[in-house]
Amino acid sequence: MSRFSGSVVVITGAGSGIGRALAQQLAAKGARLALSDLNRQGLDETLKSLPAVTEVRGYVLDVSSRQAVFAHADEVKRDFGTAHCVINNAGATMIGTIEHMTIDEIEWQLGINLWGVIYGTKAFLPIMLAQSEGCIVNISSVFGLVGYPAQGAYNISKFGVRGLTECLWSELEGTGVSAICVHPGGIKTNIEKAGRRCGAAGEEEARFSVLADKLLQTEPGECAADIIAGVERGKRRIITGNKATSLYWLSRLMPNRYPAILKTIAG
Repeated sequence: MSRFSGSVVVITGAGSGIGRALAQQLAAKGARLALSDLNRQGLDETLKSLPAVTEVRGYVLDVSSRQAVFAHADEVKRDFGTAHCVINNAGATMIGTIEHMTIDEIEWQLGINLWGVIYGTKAFLPIMLAQSEGCIVNISSVFGLVGYPAQGAYNISKFGVRGLTECLWSELEGTGVSAICVHPGGIKTNIEKAGRRCGAAGEEEARFSVLADKLLQTEPGECAADIIAGVERGKRRIITGNKATSLYWLSRLMPNRYPAILKTIAG
């Protein structure tokens, strides 16, 4: 029997992509699902795609709102009684170099990708610590392993998620609660097309968009399966998707040289 059978799993950003694939696969494993997304239509499509026997509730949620996320944790506890696994998956992208982005554009990116994960962690962690059981799964990125040109704010946010999660590794030791950092790469979702380009975008941002179309090769279902398998095996870091393992080892073996290599690839 899967460790997820009968467990309450909270997934943000469940209206498309990795979040939807996670919901579908976890429903097949008998999980009880609390699914949220800012996009009501996408969330409804996910809900309709699940087996009729699934115990599931959908919530419209803006993860960049601290008040909304903490209220959501209260809703989940009211509706399900507890939470066993929280997957902080909701995210967006801002394409732009540090030079070209405004402070407002950077703050928008961090509000969703970093503060959304911080809020989700802080809102649900007390529930898990009180029951000495639980798992927090934070979705970083391969761009939380390497800094990539024209992904300045996105890099900042995903390195932040990594730092938060790795800190939890030590802090949660012996509590019965675990934290997992996921680094997807090249997943075929609509994040790049649905994302924003900074107002001052130029040639470097255009080159990244062309490259992104070529790199997004891995299906969300494959990524979701890797995440679920990693959680079930008790892994702390999960590397998944096109070029993800290569970028991981590049960052480990050539920490000082990889920026020049990536600049060549991006150019």
